Amino acid sequence: MEVSFTESKQSTVGIEWELNLVDLDTYELAPVAAELLELVGGGAGLPVRKEYLQCMVEIVSGAHETIAGAIADIAAQLARLQEAAATLNVGLMGSGSHPFSHPAKQVPFSNPRYDAVTEKNKWWGKQMTICGTHVHVGVANKDHVLPTTWTFARFYPYLLALSASSPYWDGEDSGYASQRTMMFQQLPTNGLPYRFHHWSQFEEYIDDLVECGMIAEVNELRWDVRPSPRFGTVENRIPDSVPTLKELAFLGALTQSLGEHFAQALSEGDTPDYLPPWLVRENKWRAARYGLDATIITPQEGSRLLTLRYGMGNLITFLMPFAQQLGCADELAFGRELLNNGASYERQRRIAGGTGPEALHKVAKALVEETATNTPNW
Repeated sequence: MEVSFTESKQSTVGIEWELNLVDLDTYELAPVAAELLELVGGGAGLPVRKEYLQCMVEIVSGAHETIAGAIADIAAQLARLQEAAATLNVGLMGSGSHPFSHPAKQVPFSNPRYDAVTEKNKWWGKQMTICGTHVHVGVANKDHVLPTTWTFARFYPYLLALSASSPYWDGEDSGYASQRTMMFQQLPTNGLPYRFHHWSQFEEYIDDLVECGMIAEVNELRWDVRPSPRFGTVENRIPDSVPTLKELAFLGALTQSLGEHFAQALSEGDTPDYLPPWLVRENKWRAARYGLDATIITPQEGSRLLTLRYGMGNLITFLMPFAQQLGCADELAFGRELLNNGASYERQRRIAGGTGPEALHKVAKALVEETATNTPNW
């Protein structure tokens, strides 16, 4: 199967932000997406769209050259959503999971695509009460798409840790910083990308998946990082949804700066240093489990282990010249505030101060307030 890639301007950026809908009396998930979308004039192909479940919506920016432009786009749609949601007594919550609502009780929208997901995946399909952040980065050279995809995956711990916002699942502390990561990888075609050397190999892979009935079209491939041929981008799907626009802007800046770094290196003939798949997979698990407190594995002889918190600070410093070129230095620098004061999973556990319904009710309330005010609860 020929998969045409629409080459786009290098390092342009687009953001997709999935949000939970929460009843402001009970702080349970509220299945009111259809009513909310009608109020704001949302729908397929529009800036505000439905997602798999009726208790969530997605805001999608256009393509922008700067993170500031993409965030302004998102912010305008968020304001419309907040105003409309208030009339339904509903709040918006940016988080990878809801602290206590039962996943299996959430109702999917019914259409052939979603019905197939539910039927095919059975128990796992009924657990997909998860929200993520997706950042598209424009790629100007088709030959750079696959190495960029795999190299993003190499940086998995850094792209996840400061977004991790799903420590609680079905009323319990999962012990993970990102329970969403572990849930999402259970479905077919999800998980880490495979390494292909040539675009023709990727096309053969897609052809095999279609022939075997695993997917019907390319966009049903749900790797953690994937080529998005229709938009001419590589899509970073690693992060959890985050509570605030400030955190969203940081994730956009981190992704855009890494993408520009990869593009410049590839243009200069620098071949990516591919890591063994087992190492990338292990680092993914460590970041999902321990968040910033993870010790990750490096390829360097004599210094195989690195604390993620320390490495994150170093990465922000390394990427700052690229961020300055792209006009997102301030957004990238916000990562240091998150490092110093707490990513969402850390803030949630701090707010809860324990376990039980009352503690998790406080967490849900705080997440809604963070999204409403664009202010992390340090």
